[in-house]
Amino acid sequence: MKGQKLFVRPIEAADAAAIRAFAAQYGGSSEVHSGLVGKLVGDLAAVLSMEVETSAVRLLDLVVAEELRRKRIGRVMLNELAALAAKLERAWLVADVAHAGFLRRVGFIEEDGMMKRRAG
Repeated sequence: MKGQKLFVRPIEAADAAAIRAFAAQYGGSSEVHSGLVGKLVGDLAAVLSMEVETSAVRLLDLVVAEELRRKRIGRVMLNELAALAAKLERAWLVADVAHAGFLRRVGFIEEDGMMKRRAG
């Protein structure tokens, strides 16, 4: 992983089979329609599913390949999501409290029963 750059891009229709295979191996939803994929050397490393809301972008799920966890990939994916939210003129990233441990480490706070982080 050292020296390699994570390539992050929006999910495309052609990614469906790769996402299903990734979900079968590492968990998460196999039917992701909106979100981001992260690739290392052409291989899928992470899948982030999201939903655009009125004033926020909701993180539905973020799965990183098991052998690549604790290598800042989740953090990079969330920073890309924050940049996307800012482009979409959404002020917040929000997520369910279920992922609170990791989300706190990357700048989210718990408020009104959900996790929140400023997008910009």
